[in-house]
Order: sequence, then C-alpha cells, then structure tokens
Amino acid sequence: MLELQRLCYEDLKIGMTETLIKHVSSSDVVGFAEVSGDRNPIHLSEHFAAKTPFKTRIAHGLYTASLISAVLGTRLPGPGAIYLSQTLNFKAPVRIGDDVLVAVTVEELMERGNRARLSCICSVDDTVVLEGEALVKVPTREEDRLDR
Repeated sequence: MLELQRLCYEDLKIGMTETLIKHVSSSDVVGFAEVSGDRNPIHLSEHFAAKTPFKTRIAHGLYTASLISAVLGTRLPGPGAIYLSQTLNFKAPVRIGDDVLVAVTVEELMERGNRARLSCICSVDDTVVLEGEALVKVPTREEDRLDR
C-alpha cells in the first residue's frame, strides 16, 4: 500500500519520478472483473485462456492502467490531483503472478491551469507492457491551504 504524499504544483520539478511494484494475484483480477463488470473469460477461466495466443489467464488492461492512477492519486502529485486525460498503449500482456513496476515521471509543467504532463510506464521484468501519458491538474499551495 502506498503512503500518501501530497505535493502541490510549486513542489513539482521536471524529472521527478515515483514508482510502485504490484504483484498481480488471481484475487486482484477476479475482484477487478467484479468491480468493472468485465467478465471476459480470458481473465477468469484458465481453460478458456489456454486456447488463446497468451496460453494462460491475463490481467485486464485497465487493471494495469489503474496502477498508474494509484501512483498519481497517492504519491505524484498525490491527493488533490485531478485527472484530465490519459493515453494508454498496451504493449504486452500481464499474467497472474507477474510483478508490475509502474513508473510515473513529470515531463512538463504548465503554469496556466496548474497542470502537469507525466509519462507513465508499466513493465514486467524488462518488458514494457503499457505506456502512456497523463495530464493532471495539481493544487497550488494556496488551494491546498484553503482545503485544510
């Protein structure tokens, strides 16, 4: 579980990075299927998945993407950040039992609107499984002070 770290727009610097490592369990995938309603058997049935090109069950792509949201909402920039957009390019499957490394890096700071553009890369071992960019609105110190 990630500890909360609240950064304001003024605290951000180009190149700042936060990471998360998440072990993907069967119960994570089953739980995500229940919450999302995506009960595609490629995620839930080993028998079905064995007949696919992956040969085994895989995690939902948006489950992997949700790990990016976990970093953005808890660490960089953290609580108070508002998602504006997210691009996602799925490169390879994530299998049950994989350890996913999520890395989020500040690439650009836009003073107008207190926005930050962050690169988002998820990998398993040395293979990139998902990459994209997030655009978030980040509270200023003044806004943060008023919220407390």
